Amino acid sequence: MNVLNRVEHWGDTHHPAWTDGLRIVLGIILVLKGVSFISDTAYLANLVGGLHFSLWPVMIVHYVAFAHLMGGLLIALGCLTRLMVLLQLPILVGALFFVNIRQGFSPLNSELWLSAFVLTLLLLFLVIGSGRFSMDEYVKQHSH
Repeated sequence: MNVLNRVEHWGDTHHPAWTDGLRIVLGIILVLKGVSFISDTAYLANLVGGLHFSLWPVMIVHYVAFAHLMGGLLIALGCLTRLMVLLQLPILVGALFFVNIRQGFSPLNSELWLSAFVLTLLLLFLVIGSGRFSMDEYVKQHSH
């Protein structure tokens, strides 16, 4: 059994029920952030364009908005949770270390703290997975 299988097995067997509520809240936060990005794409394009990367800002804006909307919804439902978390990780690492940290470690920098909180939750659910009250568990129980 390789390391990834052992981590997945450990996460599946050590998953308290209250973390399912936390997973749902995380998904809702991501969906709301995706809606926020869609409603103000100029702000997101400014954030991405202000990084002075040679990447295509339009593609990044669309990836971020789509990943937050679909990934957040699927994380809230507990469907393909680990995969959706993996798709969110580059966004949150970029938001935390390249975008929000430029404004400093002020207690008033709520975007920095929200990014740090969401990144921590994403790492948690990468390890522990969907949980008992999820689509993944429902499919696993009813596939036989």
